[in-house]
Amino acid sequence: MELRHLRYFLMVAEELHFGRAAHRLHMAQQPLSRQIRNLEEELGVELFHRTKRTMWLTETGKVFLQETRKTLAQADQAVMMAQRVGQGVAGQFNIGFTGPILNSVLPKVVREFKQRFPAIHLDLKRLQTNEQVKALLAEEIHVGFLHPPINEPLLSQEVIYREPMMALLPDIHPLAKKSPVPISIACLADESFILFPRQVGPVLYDSIISFCQQANFSPRVIQEAFPQQTILGLVAAGLGVSLIHASIQQIQQQGVVARPLIERSPILESAVVWRSDISHPAIPNILNLVNELF
Repeated sequence: MELRHLRYFLMVAEELHFGRAAHRLHMAQQPLSRQIRNLEEELGVELFHRTKRTMWLTETGKVFLQETRKTLAQADQAVMMAQRVGQGVAGQFNIGFTGPILNSVLPKVVREFKQRFPAIHLDLKRLQTNEQVKALLAEEIHVGFLHPPINEPLLSQEVIYREPMMALLPDIHPLAKKSPVPISIACLADESFILFPRQVGPVLYDSIISFCQQANFSPRVIQEAFPQQTILGLVAAGLGVSLIHASIQQIQQQGVVARPLIERSPILESAVVWRSDISHPAIPNILNLVNELF
């Protein structure tokens, strides 16, 4: 039994006349009558009482009509949902993001995406860059918002946001008490530094060390901490200073002050990354949105 047999039965049950039902189905009356007889034989029951002038549903036919309507409605719903998922406007979409991106591009992207595609369920996962690369390759996430460079031929990437590093000081620090003007990195030569572990972002970490060395000092790193909220807390406690991305200012943390730097500081790049060999229907939609916003 196929769905078309159920549609034939539904039309005949609604019309209770083979001629009118056949006209609505755009088919001849005799093949329709034969299809209904074959359906009854397959089910082993009579669905219609027939006389030369009239026909009506049997009790079995009435029950079968109710279930047929449910089945066809569910089938139509399945077709519609499949089409919507294929158009990238429904279904589930998994996104990876890092802590800095949570402070910069992610809120705007997610808010706008949900407004445009409310039928898509977003599953957001906070992952470091190297964890996102693994998750993308394993198809656990569909796009990642992370920090390049990455070297993986299966992944495509597009840089969407760049932000400088700033000096993060405890609010009791003399430089924090002055007016909010840029300071020189050389002013921090004698300070204790709190930085993220190198394995979290080796390229940026090395850029920070090189940046300090260009000012004729090597930073005295007394503590490595992760995630960024931990760095904020340790600086607020007066344990040291840090260099951190500018969007950290989006986080309200008592006891810390961020100051821009006079020198051209290292840049934290943020990129959207996806597998080039796998086409999730919603990927073009989010890429278009990201390009539009940034």
